[in-house]
Amino acid sequence: MNSSPPLPTVLAAVAHPDDIEFCFAGTLAHLKEVGCSVHMWNLANGCCGDAVRGREETANIRWKESRASAAVLGAYAHKPVFDDLAVFYDRRSLSMVSAVLREIRPQIILTHSPEDYMEDHQNVCRLVVSAAFSRAMPNHMTTPEVPTYNDPVRIYHAAPHGLHDSMGNPFQPDLFADISTKISIKEKMLDCHRSQKEWLETTQGMGSYVDEMIEIGHQLAKHNSCRFSCAEGWRIHHHLGFCPRDYHPLESLLPDLVESALRPVHS
Repeated sequence: MNSSPPLPTVLAAVAHPDDIEFCFAGTLAHLKEVGCSVHMWNLANGCCGDAVRGREETANIRWKESRASAAVLGAYAHKPVFDDLAVFYDRRSLSMVSAVLREIRPQIILTHSPEDYMEDHQNVCRLVVSAAFSRAMPNHMTTPEVPTYNDPVRIYHAAPHGLHDSMGNPFQPDLFADISTKISIKEKMLDCHRSQKEWLETTQGMGSYVDEMIEIGHQLAKHNSCRFSCAEGWRIHHHLGFCPRDYHPLESLLPDLVESALRPVHS
């Protein structure tokens, strides 16, 4: 009897606690629902995100909140490896990120846009992409040492914060994911990040944390002539060095929930 191939393992890798929930937890929830194993990883610990508490206390609170959010989805939570504003693209950092990625062995990676509003986001993107590219290279040593793997990996980049890059250019997605039925779980996951909500209200003037998240989903759908009422947008990383040209797991797993944008897609 022929058995079906195992469903892909999904890694959502971002800079800070709440980035996953705010930017792409809807897509992640769909993947979990179809049976994928889902892993959530904030590479930075959130230690700078408080005006009153100290760094260690803040980081501990953020880790607790991140685990609670992952539990809502039924995902695995992985510990941060960097402090805030200390995410750098260097050899030591890449060896650490590569070790975690090889432990998880994902076939789908959801991560930040290469051009986002702050460098922690951009550097996380670079590190994760390089770790995926080098996943099968035994001479690329990891810290700690973890065996290589050579599964195909497709990388999808989320919309940058505010739907513009750091120079103010508007985000142009390759794909839309319908999240209209996943707003409630995004809300529950975001609600776990109480300390981040307080911090954003104080430093960035963000009023209703959840309302802002929903409004961004509506804006993305509306401004790009999407057929969905609320969406998350994705850009597709080029396949070379990562997977066959025709490996499109997001589109294959969620055929009724994902649509291409009205622009050329270079796979």
